[in-house]
Amino acid sequence: MNEPGLEKAMDTLQYLSQDSDARRLYEARQKYLHDEASMLGSAKLAGIKEVAKNMLDLNLDITTIAKATGLTEQEINALRK
Repeated sequence: MNEPGLEKAMDTLQYLSQDSDARRLYEARQKYLHDEASMLGSAKLAGIKEVAKNMLDLNLDITTIAKATGLTEQEINALRK
């Protein structure tokens, strides 16, 4: 089953077929996975911003920092404050 749409439909069908306790556990697991992904994304962004700050401290130009980090020039300028 390599089709994402079909796989999602099967997951939904399985979810709807479960009893209330199983659904509650499933929802808790989904919330955990969502929260974990959110935390990892936040941590990654914090790390990128820290690298950009270090690059600013080394007096690298903003264009180079933007290319290296993927941050916008506005985001980099905000780090100076």
